[in-house]
Amino acid sequence: MKRSLKERLAILSDAAKYDASCASSGGEKRDSRKGGIGSSGGSGICHAYTPDGRCISLLKILMTNFCIFDCAYCINRVSSNVERARFSVDEVVTLTLEFYRRNYIEGLFLSSGIIRSPDQTMADMVRIARTLRERHGFKGYIHLKTIPDASPELVREAGLWADRLSVNVELPRDASLRRFAPEKRPETIRAAMAQMRLEREAAKERSFTGRAAPRFAPAGQSTQMIVGADGADDVAILSAATRLYGGYRLRRVYYSAFSPIPEASAALPLVKPPLMREHRLYQADWLMRFYGFSAEEIATGARKGHLDLDIDPKLAWALQHRARFPLDVNRAPRELLLRVPGFGVRTVDRIIAARRHGALRFDDLVRIGAAMRKAQPFVSLPGWSPRGLTDSAALRARFAPAPEQLALL
Repeated sequence: MKRSLKERLAILSDAAKYDASCASSGGEKRDSRKGGIGSSGGSGICHAYTPDGRCISLLKILMTNFCIFDCAYCINRVSSNVERARFSVDEVVTLTLEFYRRNYIEGLFLSSGIIRSPDQTMADMVRIARTLRERHGFKGYIHLKTIPDASPELVREAGLWADRLSVNVELPRDASLRRFAPEKRPETIRAAMAQMRLEREAAKERSFTGRAAPRFAPAGQSTQMIVGADGADDVAILSAATRLYGGYRLRRVYYSAFSPIPEASAALPLVKPPLMREHRLYQADWLMRFYGFSAEEIATGARKGHLDLDIDPKLAWALQHRARFPLDVNRAPRELLLRVPGFGVRTVDRIIAARRHGALRFDDLVRIGAAMRKAQPFVSLPGWSPRGLTDSAALRARFAPAPEQLALL
């Protein structure tokens, strides 16, 4: 039975929800005021952010959910009994343009199962991006989820048309990937990520004539790591993310909580990790990227390798390092202020700017935007001292959720 375009759109947009790498921050600013269609900015199916921080919407779909691979954790694996559908190249182009013209979207996020071969699938995805850019003058944001086994030439061309490329590292440990996705090789995935990094670096250089090289994925590359499909703990996951950030200059690592799927492989654990675990990993990742924390430091606030689900990783770290507190807000350097629970990056920058004009007091921090309920056990300033609060045995309970009575049935 041949499905209508609307029916296939319902299937392939739903199937795309398992791809978490969907953010457009860092892309080039382009608009159609001088010709063409669309823009990578402006206000807007999948929410993302423009280079200037505004929220936009992307059409987020799979080109197809047919796949020749049999990855145990994937709903679209070849042995899975799911509804299948496929778009042609022209259909994806048309959908993107029609959704844009109706002001539903500002860009496209495109992924795909692997049909026939990695090269053919990647070639079709490249044709979609090239057609949008060249034939229709589409200047909106495009994110392509690349196929790691595709030829380097196709990946190179993809980077000329897309704002961001990503390839899924899948699992934090190589042994797990070989076990649960036997057709995929960690070495191939890393080679694809390395190529993207080298292509981006080469695009920043100028030739001997001074001419700039063609742009290559200006919004960088990202990756997705599945959490809970193997036995890796949170410390192992964060350590793997650290290596990825350092080795491939990633814009972002996305964490996707694994949920057992129908007819899941018996080799996989059937315990669904709470979404809070995914949330805590994102918080820890944020600390590594913007607050100067290392994975090893965050691990000191973990329990048996796992982040505390009841309190955030920064507070967990601070509770394990109470000897460093309280900090004198009017004297402490920026790198130490960033470690105070309740102080964000903007708050710290405002504190540093404001204290040049005089000593700050408790009410000043409230006006600046500091979350003082969380910060007060860890700071001192004129008119405020935590005294014994910092070393109180009940401090953690002050911030942890209240116990709940479990239902008997």
